[in-house]
Amino acid sequence: MKNILVLHTGGTISMTADASGSVAPSERNPLLDADLSLNGRVKLTTEEIFNVPSPHVTPELMLQLSKRIQQAAATGMDGVVITHGTDTLEETAYFLDLTISSDIPVVITGAMRSSNEIGSDGLYNFKSAIQTAASEGARGKGVLVVMNDEIHTARYVTKTHTTNVATFRTPTFGPVGLVTKDSVRFFQELINQEAVNIDHVVENVFLLKAYAGMDSALFEVLPESTNGVVIEALGAGNLPPATLPGIRSLIERDIPIVLVSRCFNGVAEDVYDYEGGGVQLKKMGVIFCQGLNGQKARIKLIVGLSNGKTGSELAHYVDNAIS
Repeated sequence: MKNILVLHTGGTISMTADASGSVAPSERNPLLDADLSLNGRVKLTTEEIFNVPSPHVTPELMLQLSKRIQQAAATGMDGVVITHGTDTLEETAYFLDLTISSDIPVVITGAMRSSNEIGSDGLYNFKSAIQTAASEGARGKGVLVVMNDEIHTARYVTKTHTTNVATFRTPTFGPVGLVTKDSVRFFQELINQEAVNIDHVVENVFLLKAYAGMDSALFEVLPESTNGVVIEALGAGNLPPATLPGIRSLIERDIPIVLVSRCFNGVAEDVYDYEGGGVQLKKMGVIFCQGLNGQKARIKLIVGLSNGKTGSELAHYVDNAIS
């Protein structure tokens, strides 16, 4: 029998819809009454570590969750399942992936429809997550996101639709496994897993999105306390030339700037050699991050800074080419 810790954090999976269709937190989490012992194959220990909609989740709460999971691993739990709202689920999942060194399965899931809506997906996703956490194949694969019969890595999965139950996708690479009625099957896995230890989270790391005609105005109004900036750049990794003075100013202040593409697929690269092009940006000291979206790159930058990384060590960590 597998001992699985379930950590409820809130979100649609724990909410109900009223007569008008508005969705809000329930007085009692409907998942608490579900019998999902998988015919006696698992023993569930359930905690409501916090209960907030996912837009209320902060890196500080993510760190609290990470510490609780590491404690569970140290005390002999065989796996962990987390229920979470979907809006920031991918960010929490990736934060945990970067900060948990144990190889026990850690699986995060959620729902797009509340428990009393027609076609509610919460209970099914919860069961699938428990199946995955109890499977031997999930060990050592990092933090996994299980939704709609698919298993995705925390590193690359993202929410792609506002309401569809099949919202969680992995662009370019696809899911790493599937959950069937009676088994969990993996078909590929991540390479180069690395976890770092942190005991606090650095604040004031910002995410900006590039657009046609962008200038330095947004860079100039960032506070003096700024610790890092992530930019979702155009195409393969380019910016309008009017942004360059603002970027130079930040680099002169030793504020790390990480660049990803705002495109849905592909990676940021220093390909174009013109004013504002990737070649110039890289020469200026901008860090190119491989394959992460903006919100994930921000999480990685926060974790790296919180671990005390600076300079070339931080750049090597955040570029995502190795980890």
